[in-house]
Amino acid sequence: MSISQVMSKKLITLDIDDDLHKAKTLFDTHKIHHILILNGQELAGVITDRDLYKHLSPYIATHKETQRDSALLNKKVHLIMNRDLITTNEHCSLNEAVLLFHQHHISCLPVINNEYQPIGIISWRDIIKIVALQHLKKLSY
Repeated sequence: MSISQVMSKKLITLDIDDDLHKAKTLFDTHKIHHILILNGQELAGVITDRDLYKHLSPYIATHKETQRDSALLNKKVHLIMNRDLITTNEHCSLNEAVLLFHQHHISCLPVINNEYQPIGIISWRDIIKIVALQHLKKLSY
């Protein structure tokens, strides 16, 4: 099975100069775990919900929030994004993708074209869902 058959093509992206407030809003609105960061049209990095929450105060949006806490939301995403990316192309097999997840200890795999533009994304959660559905299908036969 090719990764192009199972990757998400509905990409949630930010520009490298967008702030953490915008990232937090996207994570909260879309209930996702990864945002692709672009520099123009090219993939520049990835930010995870874990990356974001490591850099924010736990008091954000509570009665204990201080000015310093809310100022953290003004930091730019490029300051905390992961730039050391493991990517693949749409012709990658699902088995090859699983090996990339295992070998590099990553939680998502951006799928790019020849111009280094993102065309899809797949996460370890997607892989588990696919394996679980295949297993359930076998059990029902």
